[in-house]
Amino acid sequence: MPQTLNEWFKRDEIDTGARAGVTTTDLQCLKEFERESNELRKANEILKLASAFFAQAELDRRLKT
Repeated sequence: MPQTLNEWFKRDEIDTGARAGVTTTDLQCLKEFERESNELRKANEILKLASAFFAQAELDRRLKT
């Protein structure tokens, strides 16, 4: 039996509960959570940089007056 077909049978057994493992649905959820987590990390980094930029701009403005 080709390897791909064997993997499909294993995946089906996991999804139906006949074999221990992480189901396809759970794997999809995990991938989505990882994708969302990465997006949030990037957004957080952008916000940190923006906050530092505006804080420095405010400090510069106060020092000029």
